[in-house]
Amino acid sequence: MRGFKLMKVMRHWYLVLMVFMAVPAQAELIVLSYHDVGDPHDYELGGSALAMSTADLATQFSWLKAHDYQVVSIDDLLAAQEGRRPLPEKAILLTFDDGYQGMYRRVFPLLKLFNYPAVLAVMGKWLEVPPGELVPYGARSVPREYFLTWSQIREMVESGLVEIASHSYDLHHELLANPQGNTRPAAVTHEYDPDTSSYEDDEAYHGRIRKDLARSAQLIEHETGRKPRAIVWPYGAYNRVTIDIARELGMPIAMSLDDGKNSLLRLDNVRRILLGNNVNLANFVWSINYRVKPGPEPVRVAHVDLDYLYDPDPERQNKNLSLLLDRIKALGVNTVYLQAFVDPDGDGNADSLYFPNRHLPMRADLFNRVSWQLKSRVGVDVYAWLPVLAYDLPAEHPLAKARVAAMPPRPASKGGYRRLSPFNQEALRLVGDIYEDLAKNAHIAGLLFHDDAYLSDFEDASPWALAAYKDWGLGESVDEIRNNPEQFQLWSRRKTEQLIAWTQALAERARVYSPDLKTARNLYAAVVMNPQAESWFAQSLEVFLEHYDYTAVMAMPYMEKAKDPERWLRRLVDKVAAIPGALDKTVFELQSVNWRKREPLDSAILARHMRLLLRNGAANFGYYPEDFIRGHPDLDIIRPAISLATKPQAP
Repeated sequence: MRGFKLMKVMRHWYLVLMVFMAVPAQAELIVLSYHDVGDPHDYELGGSALAMSTADLATQFSWLKAHDYQVVSIDDLLAAQEGRRPLPEKAILLTFDDGYQGMYRRVFPLLKLFNYPAVLAVMGKWLEVPPGELVPYGARSVPREYFLTWSQIREMVESGLVEIASHSYDLHHELLANPQGNTRPAAVTHEYDPDTSSYEDDEAYHGRIRKDLARSAQLIEHETGRKPRAIVWPYGAYNRVTIDIARELGMPIAMSLDDGKNSLLRLDNVRRILLGNNVNLANFVWSINYRVKPGPEPVRVAHVDLDYLYDPDPERQNKNLSLLLDRIKALGVNTVYLQAFVDPDGDGNADSLYFPNRHLPMRADLFNRVSWQLKSRVGVDVYAWLPVLAYDLPAEHPLAKARVAAMPPRPASKGGYRRLSPFNQEALRLVGDIYEDLAKNAHIAGLLFHDDAYLSDFEDASPWALAAYKDWGLGESVDEIRNNPEQFQLWSRRKTEQLIAWTQALAERARVYSPDLKTARNLYAAVVMNPQAESWFAQSLEVFLEHYDYTAVMAMPYMEKAKDPERWLRRLVDKVAAIPGALDKTVFELQSVNWRKREPLDSAILARHMRLLLRNGAANFGYYPEDFIRGHPDLDIIRPAISLATKPQAP
């Protein structure tokens, strides 16, 4: 039996390797997402917010043909992925969501005229509503006659130009996501039950998704004679759970609404450009040429403490949230590092959290609400800011004493981090549960790993660490390792790598529910300024750049007691710039408070520091903390320096 399992594993990786070898490295395609297409007199039945005129669609098809774009089918994608025939250059896939009458009356004739294949994603429940009745459509209802009939769908399928994809059976709606009343897409939400003050558990969630997608696939096969090979996620919302279930049900191609080009190696996450609202030719060309080609825009960050926003009075808390949303929108930043743990005393240790989880108390179910509001109302990327090791477990918890130990023992400094040992696998599982629970219950674009992820040159002397050092071929005690220069150097680097492996394991747990999660890691400025500092912290800028999307350097001259803050900042930027490509992946976090003097930093000084970074080639930066309650820093002063409002826009 063991040999059989081993053969299955080897066969799986052999097939994966063959796919990687067969697919050309540059094989890419652009996927366009349309909804309804029609003309003004077509909309007596209700209309669509994403409707496009027939003339505009015909113009876009003509532009694609004139500029040598090749419209491809699902068959073409699978054949190219399997290495049977290459995907043509400038490949375009056309997709149409929801199953409106405009697909048959307006789009289908154009597909035949241009001989273009297309994918049509249909919602099962909508198509099962009897004629003459109403279809629940978002916040309103529209007549069933606004949508396709199965006979029309079969005619399009039999033409060979249209392939039917699942758009789910009944996931095109939102569910209650938290006690405050926010809703999120049904496919990615563990539903909140206000009657029991509880969330849908994993078993119920997985069962609901599987039942829905299976019903959709069975309906499509029954009506068309063909099983769907693709799933188009309602609202573009998905996670690894939904992807895995769809694949098991025979739908290996999954499509979202993320912008950008696609690699044939990732057909389980096909990105699409959303078009609609009568997109004219200028907008269409911009969407093709701008949205899919440039690199990432500069990162501008406001680093936010949820402790500022939390209030036991719900009315006061809502007012605080409004203040935050207004401030972030006015700032013109594109990223928020948002605290997900409770730290009112500022010691950096988490003894409770702002989201439901398996291991620590929940102060309030708040992170979910704030992160979703920041994303949906302001449009920023939210990175969840969480400790890596600094969790205060109850005294009776089995891992409460699984802590980092120093040798010789040293008293914890006032306000210092009390860290779990990064060599204890049970501790890793516990913290991994916390990260997974966060991603399960909240929308996040990324993770910011807290600055508690360090080990001094006297740490870790816990029994789990000592066992690891022995496996590494090092001495059996910290003293023995420290007294051997070669072992000490290797020890420092291996500890750096151990902490990185720990954070990567946490990110993988979170990616079950946030597949495209990005990562950022806090880094002490001393590590950048002094090449010997890796041994003091088990941190390294060069190594971080290899393993994280961004390294968030704590560019805080007053905290570092710099005599000349601006000269210090210039030196810091120069040190980063000396590493090729490092400025593109480094975010400089400035301070808006002088903690040593216990007073806010003058906003004009902060703005000057931002401009200094820009002049020296550092385009990615932000500040901590963003005090939206007191209105510091001054918006009028720092907005011109930090805002991305001047970025290129669509015509």
